[in-house]
Amino acid sequence: MPEYIGFFKDTEVEIVRTKITLACTECKRRNYNLTKDKKTHPDRMETKKYCRFCKSHTMHKETK
Repeated sequence: MPEYIGFFKDTEVEIVRTKITLACTECKRRNYNLTKDKKTHPDRMETKKYCRFCKSHTMHKETK
């Protein structure tokens, strides 16, 4: 009888997430650091977030 009954050997799935930085499109300041999955979102991310320098909700784009 094998000693690994009920134990999944070598089947662990590794999820690769990359670090990104979001910058405000109005004032160009970098406000947010996030991680994203490259497989599900291959293109650059763009979302509406609060900018503390502009003091309003503005569009933020992914930077390098």
